[in-house]
Amino acid sequence: MDKLSRRAFLMTGTAFAVSGCEVARGAPSRREVIRGADDEDAGFLLEIVTRDRLSFYPHWGSPTRERRTGWPSGGAVPTDQRIAPGDTLDLRIWDAEETSLLSGRNAPFADVANVVVTASGHVTLPYIDRVHVGGLTPDAARATLQEELTAISASAQVQLDVSRGRRNSVEMVGGVRNPGTFSLDERNMPLTSLIAAAGGVDGSLSNPQVQITRGSSVFRRPLDFVLDRPAHDPALQGGDRILISSDTRSFKALGAAGREDVITFDGEKVSALHGLSLMGGLTDTRADPKGLLVLRKYDKPVQTQPEGPFRDRVVFSFDLTSAEGMFDADEFLLQDGDIVVATQAFITTVQRIFGVFRDTVGTGRTLQSL
Repeated sequence: MDKLSRRAFLMTGTAFAVSGCEVARGAPSRREVIRGADDEDAGFLLEIVTRDRLSFYPHWGSPTRERRTGWPSGGAVPTDQRIAPGDTLDLRIWDAEETSLLSGRNAPFADVANVVVTASGHVTLPYIDRVHVGGLTPDAARATLQEELTAISASAQVQLDVSRGRRNSVEMVGGVRNPGTFSLDERNMPLTSLIAAAGGVDGSLSNPQVQITRGSSVFRRPLDFVLDRPAHDPALQGGDRILISSDTRSFKALGAAGREDVITFDGEKVSALHGLSLMGGLTDTRADPKGLLVLRKYDKPVQTQPEGPFRDRVVFSFDLTSAEGMFDADEFLLQDGDIVVATQAFITTVQRIFGVFRDTVGTGRTLQSL
């Protein structure tokens, strides 16, 4: 084979090598993702996000499931705790009478332990009828019991200790450094005081959410809402169960960005632009700033244009090469389950192809010199 034939052979082989090779890429291009969007039978709709269109998106599909619920009123001032059914009273009854029925022979006092407050708020002690102490402060209950006992012995004096039952305690289930059961030593104890007593919120939680279970009612709000103002800080009631947990909403991050992962929302509102920052931003050497895409599946078909088709899948497209486009991306709110794709620039793929071509030609020149 002469020199000219050998060169033709090598060039032909190079052409076949480049045309047949698969160029390694880290992300699809915008063109590839939205291919077929104009077809009548396309399985999705393409929506170019602009300022004029932003107001329509919250109304597409069924109303978003309400994450918030009602919330107990707050802002109450802590006061003395009140005795409640289920509390346990421990009494020490002092009596100076030598022949006292209350303290016994040669004993200055008598201990009466584990007196449980009944569901009706009463307690029963030796020699006296049932006494109602429910709803009284410990001092008021002590005075009431002492007044009843003076009918037996005029010198009777009462000391009283109260152990809080379930109706005067709350359970911090999780999301704090020291979960457990806490007695309500103050009436109208605010939620934030309980969180502080439990060691504070676990720092690993993302956008912490507070849930209060009170009987058959469940209340849920973001922790930031509780901390926003005193009126949002509810007084706890005995039997409340409190759980603090991470926000369960997330989006999938893919493509030419600093991070590909399932990313949890770090706030109540996460915009497309903020979501991109959580992804580590666009990769400078690969990403297409005109090709940020958000893929969303609705629970029922939507119509993006009048007289247009209905589809339950929509691809939102953003152009980040202009200030207007960045503002739009910062006002577009992500939803739970969205897919955010930073597409790869077309020029990057072309450059890689030429790189393969140069490597192949270089190999050909090496062979040619043999």
